[in-house]
Amino acid sequence: MDLNSDLGEGFGRWTLGDDDALLAIVTSANVACGFHAGDPTTMRRVCAGAAAQGVAVGAQVGYRDLAGFGRRRIDYDPGELTDDVLYQLAALDGFCRVAGTRVTYVKPHGALYNTAVRDEAQAAAVARAVAEYDPTLPVLGLPGSALLRCAAEVGLRTVAEGFADRGYAPDGTLVSRRDPGALVTDPDEVVARALRMAVGGEVVAVNGASLPIAIDSLCVHGDTPGAVALASRLRTALTEAGLALAPFAPGDLLRP
Repeated sequence: MDLNSDLGEGFGRWTLGDDDALLAIVTSANVACGFHAGDPTTMRRVCAGAAAQGVAVGAQVGYRDLAGFGRRRIDYDPGELTDDVLYQLAALDGFCRVAGTRVTYVKPHGALYNTAVRDEAQAAAVARAVAEYDPTLPVLGLPGSALLRCAAEVGLRTVAEGFADRGYAPDGTLVSRRDPGALVTDPDEVVARALRMAVGGEVVAVNGASLPIAIDSLCVHGDTPGAVALASRLRTALTEAGLALAPFAPGDLLRP
């Protein structure tokens, strides 16, 4: 099982989350690429830290929306969205290469992630960017989403993701952050939900229904209150449940 977290989400003098502490816990880091969060210095620092810790780096591509932290939907021309994703992916990969590693997967952020669950045009635009840049890169996304379907259609490896600290709607999508039940903040509940997904293959929706879910990666958000302690508890619980924690991206994608 892979344990991932969103990192590098500060900007300039504004900091968010403890990147260094989380890099010592997670197996994969979704690194902001400068559009929804992050800046060149932050990107370089997090890529170097990930390389030193043996953590896989994923490009967390998002909308061009620093003010809204990438959580506001934008109606893009599909070609422009493909170009924006390419721009972000290549920028982060440059800092990775300087650090002696490379981008090993792609995961959309925020509103782009949620839009690509249903919007075929935006999902296809993201998949096209990844395929054009490097067709060996996996795409991380929500099970059953248009994003993973479009990625598979262009020959990309798809990886299904579960969220330990987010609420699920009855249809298996994530509850909007504007609605009640969007965030799960109780640490005991987060750990229990993670184990239920990773071991039991199911998640409880906000209406109490049990939904089947098959995942290869678990996400805990870096901006969740107490994220470091929570990620540490999750790692311990998953290991004690008999799950070996490792990046889902093939090891040979990482440079020595």
